[in-house]
Amino acid sequence: MKKEDTNNKRRPKRTSWKSFIGGDILATDFVRRQAKLLGLIMLLVLFYIHNRYKCQQQMIRLEDLKEQLTDIKYDALTRSSELMERSRQSRIEEYIATRESDLQTATTPPYLIRK
Repeated sequence: MKKEDTNNKRRPKRTSWKSFIGGDILATDFVRRQAKLLGLIMLLVLFYIHNRYKCQQQMIRLEDLKEQLTDIKYDALTRSSELMERSRQSRIEEYIATRESDLQTATTPPYLIRK
């Protein structure tokens, strides 16, 4: 009888789908011995998932900010070209002529005064 008892202890019990689904697998000797390692692995997996999610959120935000920057650059370029168009000498002369002002375009070129 003793030989049979020792043989049963040496042979591990086979796990079936029923015991796995029922949760009996969590009560096995292997799981009990490796509980800390399994907990650490689960913690690392959760950290990895969280890190990946944060990275994806930051990439989405970065793309949005790049798009906004491009829009602002185009807007600044448009305003700059409008300002250049309005400040041309011919436009200013035309504006002054329509306002019936006494101002006139200088006929002599400007010169520098040196000390």
